[in-house]
Amino acid sequence: MRLTILGGGGFRVPLVYQALLGDRGDGRITSVVLYDTDRTRLSSIGAVLRQQAAPVPDAPAVTETTDLDEALRGTDFVFSAIRVGGLEGRTVDERVALDLGVLGQETVGAGGIAYGLRTLPVAAGIAQRIAALAPEAWVINFTNPAGMVTEAMIPYLGDRVIGICDSPSGLGRRAALALGVDPSTAFYDYAGLNHLGWLRGLRSGGVDRLPALLESGEALASFEEGRLFGADWLRSLGSIPNEYLHYYYFARETLAAVQAVRQTRGTFLLEQQSAFYAETARHPEQALELWQKTRAERESTYMVESREVADAGERDERDMAAGGYEQVALSLMRAIAHNERASLILNVRNRGVLRHLDDDAVVEIPCTVDANGALPVTVSQLTDHQAGLVCSVKAVERATIEAAASGSRDTALRAFAWHPLIDSVTAAGKLLDAYARQLPELAPFRG
Repeated sequence: MRLTILGGGGFRVPLVYQALLGDRGDGRITSVVLYDTDRTRLSSIGAVLRQQAAPVPDAPAVTETTDLDEALRGTDFVFSAIRVGGLEGRTVDERVALDLGVLGQETVGAGGIAYGLRTLPVAAGIAQRIAALAPEAWVINFTNPAGMVTEAMIPYLGDRVIGICDSPSGLGRRAALALGVDPSTAFYDYAGLNHLGWLRGLRSGGVDRLPALLESGEALASFEEGRLFGADWLRSLGSIPNEYLHYYYFARETLAAVQAVRQTRGTFLLEQQSAFYAETARHPEQALELWQKTRAERESTYMVESREVADAGERDERDMAAGGYEQVALSLMRAIAHNERASLILNVRNRGVLRHLDDDAVVEIPCTVDANGALPVTVSQLTDHQAGLVCSVKAVERATIEAAASGSRDTALRAFAWHPLIDSVTAAGKLLDAYARQLPELAPFRG
């Protein structure tokens, strides 16, 4: 089978390839096509993959191309992980918001809206090319904002596009291990939107074990989300939020922490990865070693400001070994290709599961996956608090999708003004104008 990776020069692509190297089953991926618009980045990642493959005699063959149509023809699966505007765009997403006293984060709040506005037209164009050239292919979307992008691609690809994220599965696995439960045997009652969901139950052996976890301060302190949110708040909620909800529940503290540091996360990654790609171009024979060193530093500094606010300490190996998006992608591909029934938390159409949202709203919920794709399963309904936040952010997502398609400034302004982390229509207008001045893709929205 053939896998096409869009954004093939991206830094995390070797994680996907490493997962493929470990897949020894029948009918596995035998050919990987890397597509990217940046030839230099493509060559660097290609060098990393070739060194990963060196000790594996039957490693999937890797080819590189900057021609989208060439990358798509004849493919069985498409893994989309593009970053429109690059990390340079991310630094603008973050800094504009912070300069106006609003949280700057690439997928949450103002930064996520700006990122969506420039990404959605490109994602829609890619979806149309896939529909024309590889209509039988399954599309796995990791491009952020993942839920919003997946919803924008569905009109062209239907249920053959499925969004993935590693945060929910990582949360579920860490919670299970804290209870001494085998993560592979548990059912996770998780629901919400991408980067906005809650673990409301963890069933093992027919019993919901989450109440026991919430009662144990020692167990909660043993994993990242427990330390991040604190036992008292988790008990008050009666659930465990996705790590990204720290930006909502501790918005003032996180904003102050981010404003106090010398550089934003985007600036850090831009400097770090620019150095990696430059060094790899000079020393391609060291590509894998350079990538491994850079990745270790990247992972250890993930969400560092939120951890400092919560006094949660450094990430430990258990938190970072909870299973990444590459394992979710591989499990999804195998379930579809081989009709191997799997249970995964995915971004799919709601189909009546959550009563507060319509059937076509893309939500993040547990699904059963087989050769027919992903079918959402029944979960407990959102509480009033959860539903209120989810519905507000879904309205923002849909206004962003509409604005990206129409170019309407009024619609884009509504997206910014409606977001719970932007508390002023005036601020929303300033944000939109500042982004439009600095991001060429958003120039049509200038006032």
